Amino acid sequence: MNKRFAVSLVAAASMLVSGSAFAQSTTAAGAANGARTGGEIAGPVGEIVGGTVGAAVGAGLEIPNAVITSIPRDEPSVVVRERVVVGEPLPDTVVLRPVPRYTEYRYAVVNDRRVIVEPRTRRVVKIID
Repeated sequence: MNKRFAVSLVAAASMLVSGSAFAQSTTAAGAANGARTGGEIAGPVGEIVGGTVGAAVGAGLEIPNAVITSIPRDEPSVVVRERVVVGEPLPDTVVLRPVPRYTEYRYAVVNDRRVIVEPRTRRVVKIID
């Protein structure tokens, strides 16, 4: 019975935490959000499990500084009416450009802000400025 509860807790926490950790894209934020979510689900044990899962997911999503510094600053900006928010996809009208030397990332300049985007989903993973 306790093993089933633990497995269910880990599965629930990982599903809830992954979205939070993705939106923040940092290990510390992933751990904090995971602990909070896990605590809401199952108290102190949930905090531990959620924090661990959140930290792991967050660590996998951190953007290296070399990627951020390699994005050009002089690109023309595209104006969109939608708010540009971490975790939300960019409209299809925004052209995504490959990050020099880091082909697994894409970027765009939207509403005068440089953003790093996950190319498959077009979700913003980091707003640089």
